[in-house]
Amino acid sequence: MKVTTFETISLKQHPELNEAWVQEQIAADPTILGLGELVLKDKERRQPTSGRLDLLFQDLEALRRYEVELQLGATDPSHIIRTIEYWDIERKRYRQYEHIAVIVAEDITSRFLNVISLFNGAIPIIAMQMKALKHEDHVGLFFTKVLDQTEVGQVDDDEEVSEPTNREYWEQRGSKKTMADVDSLLELVHQIDSGLELKYNKFYIGLARHGIADNFVRFRPQKKNVRVDVRLPRDEAVDAELENREINCLDYRSNRYRLVLSHEEVAQKREFLLELFRKAHERSGER
Repeated sequence: MKVTTFETISLKQHPELNEAWVQEQIAADPTILGLGELVLKDKERRQPTSGRLDLLFQDLEALRRYEVELQLGATDPSHIIRTIEYWDIERKRYRQYEHIAVIVAEDITSRFLNVISLFNGAIPIIAMQMKALKHEDHVGLFFTKVLDQTEVGQVDDDEEVSEPTNREYWEQRGSKKTMADVDSLLELVHQIDSGLELKYNKFYIGLARHGIADNFVRFRPQKKNVRVDVRLPRDEAVDAELENREINCLDYRSNRYRLVLSHEEVAQKREFLLELFRKAHERSGER
């Protein structure tokens, strides 16, 4: 293999290569961003009462969209504000998707990186630094993620601060009838993995094997219903099945479907719930 040298060039000062050219390269091959298998949904997407979003991508594996704004040279306040504004417009218009703002610039200074970091956690935002490298008459674009999306943790996701309780605690917080429903749901879990047992915590009832948590499904018995959280990537087919079977899904949060099941639904929808649990268990094994 022959070793060669590359020259870093400034796109902002280049006489021919401009932002439109960069936009075309990313649109033609979104994988160069390093964000996974994305498909181009739109470019120069007109925003109501605003400007145009440079690029909109959708994840092939999940109901996730990326709002991408480009900037040649160094990022500036208007670039950050525009990125967040377009992200907010898109998420309000298309609530069925998870939305992530992506800010791309040739130079993301430490000052503006600190500003962007303040938003991260409240706003899912990724900052990427773009470099253009030249060798003879060839030019390549390279993207480095300098700030990644922060997953906001929930207190009940943290096993270390989730205080252990017992069955009596949950029979009082819920009821003996809804705890019996939890037992019935555990029977479905045992058809998938007989080694799992209930683990009683202050915020939810999880699953564990020899005391080690494996919470691909977790339960919250209430007075009349059972909340069942199933850890799965959001999927249009699952959304459609829940709607068709008239199962109450509170929302999708922290990679979990949050379902509310009545006593009758626990008994009547066992076959569907078993398949849902099985999918979650399979995904849990891949983590």
